[in-house]
Amino acid sequence: QVQLVESGGGLVQPGGSLRLSCARSGSIFSITAVGWYRQAPGKERELVAVLNSGGSTDYGDSVKGRFTITTDNDKNTVNLQMNSLKPVDTAVYYCNTKGRHSWSSPFRDYWGQGTQVTVSS
Repeated sequence: QVQLVESGGGLVQPGGSLRLSCARSGSIFSITAVGWYRQAPGKERELVAVLNSGGSTDYGDSVKGRFTITTDNDKNTVNLQMNSLKPVDTAVYYCNTKGRHSWSSPFRDYWGQGTQVTVSS
């Protein structure tokens, strides 16, 4: 059974930084992308950052130049470094992995439980 567990959320002042981490356990046969999404109250879930299996990255327009997605050497931990945080970054942040359990399984999304990030003075 695959589990994604986020950590690192919390309360930070505007202009501050936070680092989120997502630890993956369980086996996934093939991973096409790992990333972070967020959802603010009353809004739809949106892409924050994604790291594709080929090494390319993509960021939401509102976080470009401020956030950076990386993985640890073992590829089982995905990190999101968030700098110059703004109140509009306040949301629940979700870790995501896209992949399939076996060669015959369909591709699907795996989600963590989410971690709250609040940017406020």
